[in-house]
Amino acid sequence: MVDHSLATELVMGVLRWQSLLDSQIAAASAQPLAKLDLEVLTALRLAVYQLGWLSRIPARAAINESVELVKRARKRSAAPFVNAVLRKLNAGVSQADILPQHTIGDASAQTLAASSAHPLWLVERWISAYGLDSALRICQHNQSVPATAIRLRRPEAEDQLRAEGIELVPGSLLASARRVQQGDITRTAAFRAGLSVIQDEASQLVADLVGNGACILDCCAAPGGKTAAIADRNPEASLTAVDLHPHRARLLRKLLAAPQAATSKVRFVAADARNLPFVATFDRVLADVPCSGTGTLSRNPEIKWRLTPEDLVDLQGRQLAILLSAMDRVASGGRLIYSTCSLEKEENEDVIELALENYSSFRVVDCRAQLEQLQQQGELIWPDFSSLTRGAYLRTLPGVHPCDGFFAAILEKI
Repeated sequence: MVDHSLATELVMGVLRWQSLLDSQIAAASAQPLAKLDLEVLTALRLAVYQLGWLSRIPARAAINESVELVKRARKRSAAPFVNAVLRKLNAGVSQADILPQHTIGDASAQTLAASSAHPLWLVERWISAYGLDSALRICQHNQSVPATAIRLRRPEAEDQLRAEGIELVPGSLLASARRVQQGDITRTAAFRAGLSVIQDEASQLVADLVGNGACILDCCAAPGGKTAAIADRNPEASLTAVDLHPHRARLLRKLLAAPQAATSKVRFVAADARNLPFVATFDRVLADVPCSGTGTLSRNPEIKWRLTPEDLVDLQGRQLAILLSAMDRVASGGRLIYSTCSLEKEENEDVIELALENYSSFRVVDCRAQLEQLQQQGELIWPDFSSLTRGAYLRTLPGVHPCDGFFAAILEKI
């Protein structure tokens, strides 16, 4: 268990701080980083992360282990080089020099990107869209270990989790949410039985926006957190859950079939949401589309290193196609909730505007009315629910709000 936790911390830490680690390695290396084998560079990153971030690991152990990693990767000839670079870093650079980012000071886009280990183009976008203070909070949040939020599918699940040694505290955004203070929920019987689901509070809030209906469609259902929340909220409804990949649809079926969990009458369909294979209409439709995931970088730090501005154009095309297909399936007077876990306008407001150019029979419903209703019901406990909106849309920002970054729009068919 200790080894697993350490391995997770090393992998996530290196991914979070990769650019800063590389700058330290480059300063101590006689060779350009571009010429280093990936195995060698990875071993160096792991060691530098341990030297700067994990004081409980002796420097000698971190250096020796990385040298051994290079040898085991059949790069034995590079072992002296790795040893020399790491010893130079350990001897010549103080910990304060290695870790200037631990207190991110006042920042321009360039200094914020460098000190918080984010691509400059992303930081520039966030400053432009949300302001420097919010961009700073987003970057700080992304470099921290996020809280584990859960949704209890049955009230008795909380007592079961506590009996199994899981320490829970109330949610910060939603009354029904819980946060794991201590313990591994994935090792509990209550979790394996599907009575509790790991789900960020903003994701839970998006599912709440779907509300109640008799005939509901979830266009991009896997991995199933929102689907399960909709099903539990609408136990008598007919729910159709669509996912592109058959194996993900099977996993979804397993989650929804959890013993003792209150579920709707659910139909599972493996299909492309851009071309839904039925003509029926629904009074509630959720289009939680595939996206860049820039609102989830604290959980998925690898995204920021592989994402490019060009990817947003490709994603927008797919998102628009899914949304237009979903709009065809909305009954008169019905509602469609479009959502992403992206902070980027191209994937959010721009998609909505493009879709409305094609469908004059839809109008945007202000999310604030739905949020106010959730507050009156006692479900939404965030004190200033208006801060969760941007115009007529739901917009949460990591670091500003106690959750991942999500966008949601409510469209109603007139």
